[in-house]
Amino acid sequence: MEDLSTLRLYLLRGLYLLIAIAMGTQIWPLILHHPANVEHMRGVVRSFLGALTLLCLLGVRYPVKMLPLWATHQLNADTTETLTACLMGVVLVPLVLPWRYVITKYVREPGERWRPVRTLSS
Repeated sequence: MEDLSTLRLYLLRGLYLLIAIAMGTQIWPLILHHPANVEHMRGVVRSFLGALTLLCLLGVRYPVKMLPLWATHQLNADTTETLTACLMGVVLVPLVLPWRYVITKYVREPGERWRPVRTLSS
């Protein structure tokens, strides 16, 4: 991927932050204060959207690394089946994830640049 301009990085960060705030203010109260009789699929949707807001916050720090790879915004029956199978990873992945590596790389390591790269002029 070619080097992105600082403006593009700020636009990506702004969009990630907008999604996190706009969606997060609606979803997180529903997640934290839910009634006992929530329908199964409503709970799944809320969990998914809650995770999306957290990933968008991560996108503020790492805007390029968090770019979505799926751009068509359409799911056919086969893709839906694959997505369902992949969502099982939401339960299994945290059990086997190398948490020390994740903390080192995504918490302690510096994020992507915020300012333009300065070059020495002759």
